Amino acid sequence: MSLQTIDAGCLAKMFLAGAKRLESKKEWINELNVFPVPDGDTGTNMTLTIMSAAKDVAAMKEPDMVSLSKAISSGSLRGARGNSGVILSQLFRGFTKGIRDYDVITIPIMAAAGEKAVETAYKAVMKPKEGTILTVAKGASMKARELADAGEEDMEKFLKEIIDHAEYVLSQTPEMLPVLKQAGVVDSGGQGLVEVLHGAFDAFTGKVSADSFDFSEQAKPAASETPAKGSLEAQANMEIKFGYCTEFIIMLNKTFNIKQEMDFKAYLESIGDSIVVVADDDVVKVHVHTNDPGLAIQKALKYGALSNMKIDNMRLEHQEKLFKLSEKEKEQETTGETPEAEASGEHKEVGFIAVSAGDGLAEIFRGLGVDSIIEGGQTMNPSTEDVVNAIKKVNADTVYVLPNNKNIILAANQAKYLVEDKNVVVVPTKTIPQGITAVINYVPDMGAEENEASMTEEIAHVKTGEVTYAVRDTVIDDKQIRQGDYMGIGDDGILAVGSDISDVAYDMTAAMMSDDCELISIYYGADVTEEDAEKLRARVEERYPSCDIELQYGGQPIYYYIISAE
Repeated sequence: MSLQTIDAGCLAKMFLAGAKRLESKKEWINELNVFPVPDGDTGTNMTLTIMSAAKDVAAMKEPDMVSLSKAISSGSLRGARGNSGVILSQLFRGFTKGIRDYDVITIPIMAAAGEKAVETAYKAVMKPKEGTILTVAKGASMKARELADAGEEDMEKFLKEIIDHAEYVLSQTPEMLPVLKQAGVVDSGGQGLVEVLHGAFDAFTGKVSADSFDFSEQAKPAASETPAKGSLEAQANMEIKFGYCTEFIIMLNKTFNIKQEMDFKAYLESIGDSIVVVADDDVVKVHVHTNDPGLAIQKALKYGALSNMKIDNMRLEHQEKLFKLSEKEKEQETTGETPEAEASGEHKEVGFIAVSAGDGLAEIFRGLGVDSIIEGGQTMNPSTEDVVNAIKKVNADTVYVLPNNKNIILAANQAKYLVEDKNVVVVPTKTIPQGITAVINYVPDMGAEENEASMTEEIAHVKTGEVTYAVRDTVIDDKQIRQGDYMGIGDDGILAVGSDISDVAYDMTAAMMSDDCELISIYYGADVTEEDAEKLRARVEERYPSCDIELQYGGQPIYYYIISAE
């Protein structure tokens, strides 16, 4: 007898299996990126996005469709990284909107949810491009609608035909995007989506069991967050950083939507740690360690009445441990108890956030007045939640966000709409030099809209090139590239290829130049010596004597040089 519906328990297993399938294929998907750069990250970004939700789903004992939909949508939204990850999160967001009001999913419901998924994802992209993950999702949705309208009742057959059609659409992506055809690959984001569908189908048919999957947290805390092993002083400091263990239940006066949940969690993170927020239909269970329980309670009262309130003074509980410390240890504890993370700075009207990798580039941005640096960029795209948290920590009414990478702009825009208590301006900087130019052109006396327009106009005049190495053989822009070659990648494609880093950087710079260029900025990376960088500067200066040549240490990984002409 064929199955005609999918319940919440089955869908949860399908989602987890899809996540695991994507994770197992992420490196292969990374290699499908058109440019053979060492930071090809589509598979990684999509995996981190779906795993953010998978951890929440795996922790659910007996999910219903509402709680499952919330976990999938909220988790993937928070964890979304890169363009492919943001689009995947929007597909999940739209799909869960279409199923959350039903106890079981039928074929007509599935078809309608697929259409909602595609509609939501297309709206999230300013200029949708065909031949991408969007096209594959649309093709799958159209096939689902066709089968539903034809009266298909066998869910297994329905799902199988959708996946087969998604595979076909994926195979056609090189015909839609010439750059894919020349590189000999299909769209990497589309491939990622197909892998998720395959994994989900395998769980539906019983080919794989999601019960055996491990979704425990893999990430380790940063070294600065980890106390020295065996150090009582460090343990005591960490335990009493926030003195009151605060617990309560919010009896909601209306639906606790995703934005409210993320805003509430972000607020709690700003006043404490050890945060747990578990939202059900009409109640929210809250746990937080904070120095001011009143602030947590006051914020929670905006959402409903409180019950089961409990506040414990952890400092008193640990007083015996602290008393046993030697006088020397007590003195060290007193002098060292000023964690930098607690300092939020004085309130001001305007703040800046920049995404950057490399200690030199971080110092350059700070020197220009940027308040917060999100570690990331080419080698690791920060998540939507990373950007939201950074915005929350900047003590300003208006916060300008500089993504400095075309693959981070969508996540930054997604974060913008999740922050309700600040005016967030995302300047669409696609490169580090554009970000630097944007900050330099900020005018304090102008309003946010005027500054946004002015900065956006100025960054359009910045040409950027980056030098890295190739991880595979390919042909791009009619240039033959061998594994191990050095490549100079410009705003619109490959500008130079060769076996010498300096020669490639020099040729790339020449390809970027035009008669109106007045300034050339060279930022050398972690794997370039100052001596070699000075030699390159001298070569460029000799060829372009009328231009100002600036040389600065960037310290960026993977990219030997980042060079701009403006």
